[in-house]
Amino acid sequence: TGEKRIKDELAQLEKALELLNSGLAVRNSDLDLPQDLPLLTAKPILYVANVGEEEWLNQGKLTSKLAPLLHRANSNGARVVILCARLEEELAQLPLDEANLFLEELGVEETGINKLIRASTELLQLVTFYTIKGRETRAWLVPEGTYAPQAAGRIHTDMERGFIRAEVIEWENLVALGSFANARDKGLVRVEGRDYRINDGDVVLFRFNV
Repeated sequence: TGEKRIKDELAQLEKALELLNSGLAVRNSDLDLPQDLPLLTAKPILYVANVGEEEWLNQGKLTSKLAPLLHRANSNGARVVILCARLEEELAQLPLDEANLFLEELGVEETGINKLIRASTELLQLVTFYTIKGRETRAWLVPEGTYAPQAAGRIHTDMERGFIRAEVIEWENLVALGSFANARDKGLVRVEGRDYRINDGDVVLFRFNV
């Protein structure tokens, strides 16, 4: 076509093809590939190592035992989450307060499943925001950098179409204050417009009209 954009894109694709023919993945390259080109080797990798309870509690020896996996992950630009599925099953059957106490006794800050969820969302470059309706709280995943109207559209297309504004507060502040009303009294609820990008942990009240 003679367009510079097309020539530049072709050059990037030729370099990608060269990498693939050499048996290398493109995920670790600095290539600027088209967004609509879903190459398998461009996708992020997450390794999950399921270990026994005794191994999981002895993290020092565990790191040595998993050295080959950790090395492979590092060379592939991948992440590793280590968990004990047997222990996760036991924790899932306990009430939340008992499960937290059990983890505290083990000297563990969070469950393996939480680590897995967090690692997955980070690799996929997703953020979580929350909405509250009555006694129901819901979590929504959107790509990093999503604007408020598009986040509203994640809930319902009418909300994006009739978007007016977003009232936003960080979840920690909301939990500490107990309600949106208290947060407003303290001046901690921000009013954001169409150019606001949703942050991880935002609690959002969307105002819209259709």
